[in-house]
Amino acid sequence: MTWGILGTGLIAHTFVRGIAASATGALLAVGSRTQEAANRFGDEHVVERRYPSYDALLADPAVQAVYIALPNNLHAEWIVKCAKAGKHILCEKPLTANYAEAMVVLEEVRRHDVFLMEAFMYRCHPQTARLKELVDDGVIGDVRLIQASFSHNYRAPHENIRLSNSAAGGGIMDVGGYTTSMVRLIVGAEPDHVTGAAHIGASTRVDEWASGGLHFPNGIVASLICGIQVPVESAVHIWGTEGHITVPNPWFPGKGANRILIQKSEDSAPTEIIVEGENDVYALEADTVARYLADRQAPHPAMTWADSLGNMATLDAWRRAVGVTFDGEQPVALRHPAPRPRSDVPMTYARILGIDRPVSRLIMGSMIYSPRDLPLACAMLDYFVSLGGNTIDTAHIYGGGEAERAVGEWMRLRGNRAEVVIVGKGAAPDARGPRRVTPTDITSDLRDSLQRLGTDYIDLYLLHRDDPAVPVGELVECLNEHYRAGRIRAFGGSNWTVGRLEAANDYAWEHGLAPFAASSPNFSLAVMNEPPWPGCLSASIDGKEWYIAHQFPLLAWSSQAQGFFTGRYAPDDHSNPEMVRCWYSADNFERLARARELGRRKGVSANVIALAYVLAQPFPTFALIGPHTIEETRTSAEALGVTLTPEDLRWLNLE
Repeated sequence: MTWGILGTGLIAHTFVRGIAASATGALLAVGSRTQEAANRFGDEHVVERRYPSYDALLADPAVQAVYIALPNNLHAEWIVKCAKAGKHILCEKPLTANYAEAMVVLEEVRRHDVFLMEAFMYRCHPQTARLKELVDDGVIGDVRLIQASFSHNYRAPHENIRLSNSAAGGGIMDVGGYTTSMVRLIVGAEPDHVTGAAHIGASTRVDEWASGGLHFPNGIVASLICGIQVPVESAVHIWGTEGHITVPNPWFPGKGANRILIQKSEDSAPTEIIVEGENDVYALEADTVARYLADRQAPHPAMTWADSLGNMATLDAWRRAVGVTFDGEQPVALRHPAPRPRSDVPMTYARILGIDRPVSRLIMGSMIYSPRDLPLACAMLDYFVSLGGNTIDTAHIYGGGEAERAVGEWMRLRGNRAEVVIVGKGAAPDARGPRRVTPTDITSDLRDSLQRLGTDYIDLYLLHRDDPAVPVGELVECLNEHYRAGRIRAFGGSNWTVGRLEAANDYAWEHGLAPFAASSPNFSLAVMNEPPWPGCLSASIDGKEWYIAHQFPLLAWSSQAQGFFTGRYAPDDHSNPEMVRCWYSADNFERLARARELGRRKGVSANVIALAYVLAQPFPTFALIGPHTIEETRTSAEALGVTLTPEDLRWLNLE
């Protein structure tokens, strides 16, 4: 396999030697920012083709795979460019500067059907596989504590990229990722709590040495040490109920004998396990790429795509704990035009009275967004727009206003307010009281939302709850006042009974006022046992025939039943009490079984079938989705291409 290398730094020199020792690879080309640097590198390593730019190397059709040896802040950009050029990719760790970038690049790699692996070379050595095997076999009983350390004193000047905030440097990113990736591999799970402390350089603005703590759902606790300005013993220690394991050389296992030490509680001396490395660890890494090229990713213990995502999420949490934010994560660095909708996604649209543009049938929820993680919000919303989505759901209560602020900041950075349909909600119960469906509270919440969103109007404003004790005319009059003032373009109710909706519109028509234009109850293939939140209603239980008769637009929240159809839940699994309370029933599990069966016939998942069920109703429906990842967004969009017949709908719903 012919390799090209982007970058001529220290790690590039190291990997060249790995390619030379590999059984499968040959170095063909190097690309640098200047011809001089490329020639210097080429002379040292006898590289045939030397390019004065990274783009020039990617244009070479003879280069099959590319090793990205660039500063951390450039990884995402060049992974995407490599993927678009059809090159297979080994990217130096960390995969990207943050989790949001990792999601973006993995989606591009998937779209362009190329190989990608994050270059944690120790994961390709048999020592790591043997360590995982020993732990899983219970050789030290149940694991309780893990300690992993990796720290150097680079003695580098402050302009070195490892000490550069703008280059996404620091100890956590440079070597801390080894410790997190090792611990997560040993545990076989993602941490549910991450803590940390660090020395942040006054001039570098990155962590120069740091400690971290990870807690896992099964009770395992890990202690991490990393740094780039202090030498520390590099080792991994694992303590279990029946002994402990020490790996003296976890990060650079080599050719020949490598030791794992097992100290059993009943033994006076440790047992030494010898693991033979058949080649240099970087050569093994290069051969791993070649071996699994057709699969597009290598299996564990090498870094799978999911593993890289989990590691980036852990590194993000560690950086947040110590207070390191990169220049590239600041709003000014995230400003760019919104992406253009792709031509290969069949987004569909429908009209809602009062809104001057078509509304996408999939509506993006924003509950998880916050300005504190603006890269995540931008990545998710950009991807949604690239699918043709133009409608975003938010609410005054989400995150105490954080969701609205994040959506508003994204619109400001993209300059696309005129192209976006905002669904806002207000008058939900909160800390100020359980009964807030009043003209005063509506007006207060609306003004807050407009300010947070940075806009002078909301396209569709929904009352988040109803209070039957409040005369419906007072609410219609209040909403019309804001409608006439241009603060809202259309309005409706969320969690309103069809009786109250009729009463509201009867009042509007009798008084020559604008009516409710839409409703947003729960509606899904699964039928709720109890609502997740007090005061919520489901049209799956009551009102569906009214929506059909009136052809009234319905915006379905929890359109996929909070993940019930994902395959994560089974009748005998009660580990999530909230799911059990709201969704577990014999009928719903039968609906799940039928969705799986129909999905197999149509080549999609049960979750996609469940969403297609909402979209295929014989009245105007819009599905509110709440994906946490780009992958979840993409798979949700598959429902747009699924056609269900009236017979399918009845069969799925046990009719």
